[in-house]
Amino acid sequence: MGMARGRIQVRTESEIELLRTSSLLVGRTLAEVAKLIQPGVTTLELDRVAETFIRDHGAEPGFKGYNGFPATLCTSVNHHVVHGIPNDDPLQEGDIVSIDCGVLKEGYYGDSAYTFMVGEVKPEVRRLLKVTQECLEDAIEEAVAGNRIGDIGWAVQEHAEAEGYGVVRELVGHGVGSNLHEPPEVPNYGRPGNGVKLVAGMVLAIEPMINLGRKEVVQESDGWTIATADGLPSAHFEHDVVVREGKAEVLSTFKWIEEALGAVKLG
Repeated sequence: MGMARGRIQVRTESEIELLRTSSLLVGRTLAEVAKLIQPGVTTLELDRVAETFIRDHGAEPGFKGYNGFPATLCTSVNHHVVHGIPNDDPLQEGDIVSIDCGVLKEGYYGDSAYTFMVGEVKPEVRRLLKVTQECLEDAIEEAVAGNRIGDIGWAVQEHAEAEGYGVVRELVGHGVGSNLHEPPEVPNYGRPGNGVKLVAGMVLAIEPMINLGRKEVVQESDGWTIATADGLPSAHFEHDVVVREGKAEVLSTFKWIEEALGAVKLG
């Protein structure tokens, strides 16, 4: 959605607590949205619920107005990868929808995404969602002090490509803090031992975007929506993560989303 600017920030524990508050509010917002996801609901309805919930909790939508983006949520259905604009088209049985949400509270951003199933989804698409979530988990395991950005990207790429999926190259994770997008960029591909060295206190938004088919994407004429070039579905999951010694700390959570979905795990 924008370029990372400035230098890489190492955050204080008090800043990390503010980032945690914002990240958890995103998780709560996505859970509110999760309760409503079923065939017939529109992404615009979901967007209105999310914006109201965020403002009711003393925060502002992080995406609305960001580089001119018109909505609170990015809603990307089926072959749309990311940055889809909410609209009046009802979700259909068998769809998947990536919902990416950001909030700004007390000067710090939270940014997280989850891909939802609408009704009964084909097994091969369910598998894509499961593997994309596993890619995120694998990436988080690499977000430790002394590793490098390439270790995170390789963890995603290795797992996704082993399943025959395409890893999107044009869009990347990023640092997150007092700006929505900060350095460093966090690609979902890479070579172990390459790239920026990770230091304890860096906060990263790690967000695998994995395609059922080929890795290539196109931008649609609205100037925002990114779609797969081959028209096959794409999945997207995102967490905000603090680089720590030994084990990363995840600030955002899918716990409330999973509760809202009736604790139905993927797979």
